[in-house]
Amino acid sequence: MSAFPRAAELGLISCHVCKLVCADALDGDDPSDEMACPRCGSALHRRKPSSYVRAWALLIAAFLLYIPANVLPIMRTASLNDIDDNTIISGVVELWVKGSPDLAVIVFTASIVVPMLKFLSLGTLLVSCQRGSDWARPQRAKLYRLIEFIGYWSMLDVFVVSLLTALVRFNLLSRVEPLPGVIFFGLTVVLTMLASMSFDPRLIWDGRDSDD
Repeated sequence: MSAFPRAAELGLISCHVCKLVCADALDGDDPSDEMACPRCGSALHRRKPSSYVRAWALLIAAFLLYIPANVLPIMRTASLNDIDDNTIISGVVELWVKGSPDLAVIVFTASIVVPMLKFLSLGTLLVSCQRGSDWARPQRAKLYRLIEFIGYWSMLDVFVVSLLTALVRFNLLSRVEPLPGVIFFGLTVVLTMLASMSFDPRLIWDGRDSDD
């Protein structure tokens, strides 16, 4: 099947903010060229400037922060006769042992599986686009939309610690305190979200000869 015409071939460009489709008045093929959206005034680009560099930098930084996020404890539970510091993994194990396997699976999925899948998926998208691969372009576009959709659910651990910290303060016999691991984990989630936002999914389709 022959390729559908591109917006650039039709002389059109879309605003990233208000989605207005404008006449493309940019000069040349330099993706760093700018013009302003006539409706909201935002800068228009054929492709996000320095998309590869920004996405790689944010993704690598997120991966480096993910190591202390898993090694350092994220939460301390203290009672009259016991003080217990929990990492993400030890917290999952404790939930499982204490009879909450469903919650353990949810926390493990949101805190371990989802971040690792995001690292692998974004890395795959970046490498395949930089190599100009025509492999599974529609599937890669769907993968990017899935990464965007599930990004916010990675914050589950941070929400749990915040909620427990607030609730247990009403109990005079025990308390819950957040520890440095939760900060590293929150930064990891934020950086992976910024990395996916920095990646321009239109790069998936650059250089294609058909829309198969």
